[in-house]
Amino acid sequence: MGGRASPHCRQAVTATLVVQPEAEADLEEAFTWYEQRREGLGHDFLDQVSSCFAQIAQQPLRNALIYREARRALLRRFPYAVFYVARNDRAFVLAVLHQRRSPRLAKARARTFKAE
Repeated sequence: MGGRASPHCRQAVTATLVVQPEAEADLEEAFTWYEQRREGLGHDFLDQVSSCFAQIAQQPLRNALIYREARRALLRRFPYAVFYVARNDRAFVLAVLHQRRSPRLAKARARTFKAE
């Protein structure tokens, strides 16, 4: 019969994550900050980032658009957000920023982003 597909029949789309160099630098900075506060806390932070990245890869369109093509996923336990652009079968991580930082940085990265 015609009509829409049942939500139970939808195929999962798995995206390949591509972490941009600026986002890598964000991660290194946050890891160092947390690790200086308490040994092992930086690793806990990276574990949460990995979980967030896995969620993005499994459901790249799950998070709301916040600016143009950019989406934001929040980390659990840490006040950080992952900003990314989902295109085709890839999700490009543009920034990993503390939520108190100005969103202008993430928007600027989204504005200037060009996929390879």
